[in-house]
Amino acid sequence: MVFFNILEIIDIIAMSLVIGFIFKDMFRAPKHMGYDPLSHYKYRKSSTSAALKNFFSDDFKFAVMVTAPAVIFHEFGHKFVALAMGFTAEFHAAYGWLVLGIVMKLISSGFVFFVPAYVSIYGAMHPLQHSLIAFAGPLVNLIIFTASWLLLKNKQFARTHKKWIPALHMTKRINLFLFVFNMIPIPGFDGSKVFGGLLKWIGIL
Repeated sequence: MVFFNILEIIDIIAMSLVIGFIFKDMFRAPKHMGYDPLSHYKYRKSSTSAALKNFFSDDFKFAVMVTAPAVIFHEFGHKFVALAMGFTAEFHAAYGWLVLGIVMKLISSGFVFFVPAYVSIYGAMHPLQHSLIAFAGPLVNLIIFTASWLLLKNKQFARTHKKWIPALHMTKRINLFLFVFNMIPIPGFDGSKVFGGLLKWIGIL
C-alpha cells in the first residue's frame, strides 16, 4: 500500500519550508547550533550565496525542527486513523493560508494565525468515526507533548543531551498549544468535530 503520493510529499516539504520562514524570527536557535560571527564577511562576495545563507539560517532550521513535526504528525494522526478505518485520506498544504501567514510576517503584524495543512478524507463516515478521526490529530500533539515533558524531567537525559533541551522545550510548548487550541469546540476546529460526532453518536444531536 502506498501511504503517500508525490503531491503529498511535495506539500509536506513546501509547508515545512514556509512555516520555517514564518517562525524563524519567533523561535530563535540557541547559539550552540553553530552561529558563525564571520559568516557575513565570508559570503560578502556573492549576493546569491548570502541570500541563501540568510534564508537557511540556524533560526530557520530550528523553526522547521520544532514547528513542522508538530503540524505534520498532527495531520498524519487524522490521515492514518482514517486509512485504518478504510477511508481514502490525502495530506494537503493549505497554500492560501500559508501565503496569508507569509504576508502577516512580512508586514510585521505581531500576530500570525493560519492553517498550514489539512487532510481530505473521502467516504461516508459514522459520527463516531468522524469523532475519532478528528481527535487523532490533537491526540498526537498530546503524545508528543508528554514525551517531551518526560524527557525534560529525566535528569540523566538533560545532562547527556544538553543541545536538545531548547528544542524539547519549544516542542513541548508548541504541541501543548496545538492540542488545547485544536480541541476548542468551535466550528472548523477539531474539537467541534470531536464533540459534535460524539453527541450525534449518543443521540443528543
